[in-house]
Amino acid sequence: MPDSLEIGAVVFSKSGRDAGRYYIIVEIIDDQFVKIVDGNLRRLDKPKLKKLKHLKLTNDCIKKIGDKIRAKKRIFDAEINSALRIYNGSI
Repeated sequence: MPDSLEIGAVVFSKSGRDAGRYYIIVEIIDDQFVKIVDGNLRRLDKPKLKKLKHLKLTNDCIKKIGDKIRAKKRIFDAEINSALRIYNGSI
């Protein structure tokens, strides 16, 4: 696994129907799969299972969201959506 792979990391989808959008990693399944959300099209109640080879890791990590997920605190789709707004635009 790459070093920057962690919960809360911002990733870019390179392939699939969701190609061209940014997401946040909410769960690391194994060395090939992660679960991602964007708070808009893909919400926390149904995260997308995605292969790492179809994602491009950015150097960015939203620590506040990652810490909340690890601490099992309540997090809202609106928080994720607003954190990714600078990446995905005002979608």
